[in-house]
Amino acid sequence: MDFVYDVPASRVVFGAGRIQQVPDEVERLGAQRVLLIAGGRQKKYADELATALGSRVVDRIGEVVMHVPVTLATAASERTEQSGADLLVCLGGGSAIGLAKAVALRTRLPILAVPTTYAGSEMTPIWGLTDGGRKTTGRDSTVRPATVVYDPALTTSLPPDMSAASGMNALAHLIEGLYAPDASPVTAVLAEEGIRALADALPRVVVAPGDLDARTDALYGAWLAGWVVGTAAMGLHHKICHVLGGAYDLPHAGTHSAVLPFVTAYNAPAVPAAMARAARALGAQDPARALWELAERIGAPTSLAQVGFDPGRIHEAARLVVETPPVNPHPIDEAAIQELLRGADAGLIPGAQGHVAQPL
Repeated sequence: MDFVYDVPASRVVFGAGRIQQVPDEVERLGAQRVLLIAGGRQKKYADELATALGSRVVDRIGEVVMHVPVTLATAASERTEQSGADLLVCLGGGSAIGLAKAVALRTRLPILAVPTTYAGSEMTPIWGLTDGGRKTTGRDSTVRPATVVYDPALTTSLPPDMSAASGMNALAHLIEGLYAPDASPVTAVLAEEGIRALADALPRVVVAPGDLDARTDALYGAWLAGWVVGTAAMGLHHKICHVLGGAYDLPHAGTHSAVLPFVTAYNAPAVPAAMARAARALGAQDPARALWELAERIGAPTSLAQVGFDPGRIHEAARLVVETPPVNPHPIDEAAIQELLRGADAGLIPGAQGHVAQPL
């Protein structure tokens, strides 16, 4: 058994009501001048947090955009430098955290993150920027938040459809983490536990969005997903989603949900041990089909058509995917990606061996 496990971890504070601990965590980091980043959907919590932080808040940024356009990142970075901030506090989902990372990439300021979705980016050193329809990602230890405060109570207002799609996004991190080239026995255990937690919690969250126990279990699974994606390289699934999101401005979480079962089916023959773990965690024989059925059950997108993808762009999208091919356990070529995208676009249930089994 050969592996490398190198994890410079964030400090994690987890539990209902823990948002009240943010001022203490800011003090622990030695910060005096906070720039607060939070989108409009989180304004209520951001206002409460700003009140709690008081005079330490030197500026607030309320505009956050999916896939973090370079123009927005540049403007936010300049504003941060002008404010004299010594800490970035971001509250929200992947868009808010992504903007904080883009600012940190330029300013080298530390981040304290308070996630309100299941995106998982708060646990990673991964940044992403979109310019001219192309999304570029990279890894830099500077953008990994120094502290992450998880408060499940903040997720109870997340609508069921957004909760479902965000949860499927987290599952994508976990599935790919099982067969990543730099996976280790530790990441395998974390990934399997995260899949189990999310598969159990998401149906409960959708039925009863205010169920704090369900929200806690889902956020626990999302934390594990973030941990896994932050320590293991992602493959074909994430490459496809970054291409689709950057080039066609598709919703990030929904795209992950629509694509995940099909990439899982495509890779399954090449990674039987990883698929055995996924099957055990999902309580099913066929992980790809189980993921599709879970998405359908919780109301998450099961086809690219549902998130607005134009099937006339399949050839172009496949070409963009293979221009800089990711490390992946199953060989890829443009024709294979075209077939995969056709299945995902049509909303077909993927078969156990990587073939489309039956139409809806």
